[in-house]
Amino acid sequence: MSTPTLEHEIQRRRTFAIISHPDAGKTTITEKLLLYGGAIHEAGSVTAREGSAHTRSDWMSIEQQRGISISSSALTFEYQGRHINLLDTPGHQDFSEDTYRTLTAADSALMVLDAARGVQAQTEKLFAVCRNRGIPILTFVNKLDRPAQDIFELLQQVEDTLQITAVPLTWPIGDGPDFRGVYDLVQKQVLLFERVARGRSRAPVSLKSVDDPELGSLVGAELHARLQEDVALIEGAMPEFDRDAFLRGEMTPVFFGSAMNNFGVEHFLRTFVELAPAPGPLPTTEGLRSPEEGFAGFIFKLQANMSRNHRDRTAFMRVASGHFERGMDVTHTRTGRKLRLSQAHTLFAQDREKVEDAWPGDIVGLVNPGVFRIGDVISVSPKVQLPDFPRFTPETFATMTLRDVTKRKAFQKGLAQLAEEGVVQVFYPTDGARDPYLGAVGPLQFEVFQARLSEEYGVEVELHVTSYTLVRWLAGDATQVARFARSVEDDQGRPVMLFRSTFDLTYTQDQHPEIEFLPLPQDLTVV
Repeated sequence: MSTPTLEHEIQRRRTFAIISHPDAGKTTITEKLLLYGGAIHEAGSVTAREGSAHTRSDWMSIEQQRGISISSSALTFEYQGRHINLLDTPGHQDFSEDTYRTLTAADSALMVLDAARGVQAQTEKLFAVCRNRGIPILTFVNKLDRPAQDIFELLQQVEDTLQITAVPLTWPIGDGPDFRGVYDLVQKQVLLFERVARGRSRAPVSLKSVDDPELGSLVGAELHARLQEDVALIEGAMPEFDRDAFLRGEMTPVFFGSAMNNFGVEHFLRTFVELAPAPGPLPTTEGLRSPEEGFAGFIFKLQANMSRNHRDRTAFMRVASGHFERGMDVTHTRTGRKLRLSQAHTLFAQDREKVEDAWPGDIVGLVNPGVFRIGDVISVSPKVQLPDFPRFTPETFATMTLRDVTKRKAFQKGLAQLAEEGVVQVFYPTDGARDPYLGAVGPLQFEVFQARLSEEYGVEVELHVTSYTLVRWLAGDATQVARFARSVEDDQGRPVMLFRSTFDLTYTQDQHPEIEFLPLPQDLTVV
């Protein structure tokens, strides 16, 4: 067996994230990609009944109870000679910060749209993050087995809203109860749709030419005639797919199907591995770092208690360049500390096994003894560092009461680890009050914090949402101003003020010109 080369392994990698508005079917299509990739033998259900399998990517109990993704997952499988790293992201807007960080580790993204609803608010925000990072985007229009909006109008909506050229590579034949399949515009073939019980096995696929007279009897004369008209219009009026424009983020190839019924997913996967880019250079404070250079990786996510058997903290590392080998000596570039990476494992949701080596694009789990922070770089070169990872600005704040004061030590441990992950942000009162304020982008983060404290640390707390809605960081001390704001410190000891309204903020600025409020970075408010 030949020894793998760095260039060969780089070209084999496809590392992508899946983004969507909640309920567009993101987690379902994730499961079906794993099914067709051979990583699992039976797809789970987002809303599994008793005795049924849950989805592999939604591994937290609260995710399974609520039927939503609240934490990013890393999943890996081999397909047609390619090594696929799939990053499933939360769809709910309250967890946008986790999604943003995960997208820093992706080379491309799959945008999932609901065929009836098209581009929705959270889709638009997540797309903006991808565009800001220059990530190429593929689009899968889902739920064609349900009534859909006019497809030409949907594509126009994508182009008008997202300012990107949408080029269909397949085309649906009907929708809802009349959905009969899709036409492959590249291969000039028809893939016929057959409903499969519960969508839990591979859907049978038949192929016919669009001009085959038999097709009319299979899909009906009306749908056949409409398909012929649509194809003629597409071929005559729509631009051809340009892979270079796609890689520049100017064009998105569009596919259609029904993930719940397995239809269109395998066809998408076959096309994806050919279109999506291999790992590219990493922007650092020293300039672009080529994936062919010596080993470097960066931490984009921290997660505590992924496995009930381990109860440790895991740092998600994206290999950015070079060849990773377990046990190698590297530098933690933020601190200059020398590390030996002997405890490394692959990630498949919460499952793990030791990894001996990894290549650019791969996601590796490192046991975190409290050394790593999000945005840290581990490298054979001590000078490699990333621009700062942004923290999203909280918009809701809560205080809490510990129900059992004897659990304070466990509470402090849980608070520190969950804040380290970014589940909530923590602000400490400067007046000596014992319990901190929690900040979140949205209230669902508080529910997750409360549930995980209970399940993972055995600590019960009562949360009390406050009337504060704004936060501003300051240059200097502001403890003397307390009438219209709450003076606190963040987890790095920097002075912060919490306000109830923009009026209070403006009044404080007018009355106390000696206080310098630091501007919020633009990228903190993009999502």
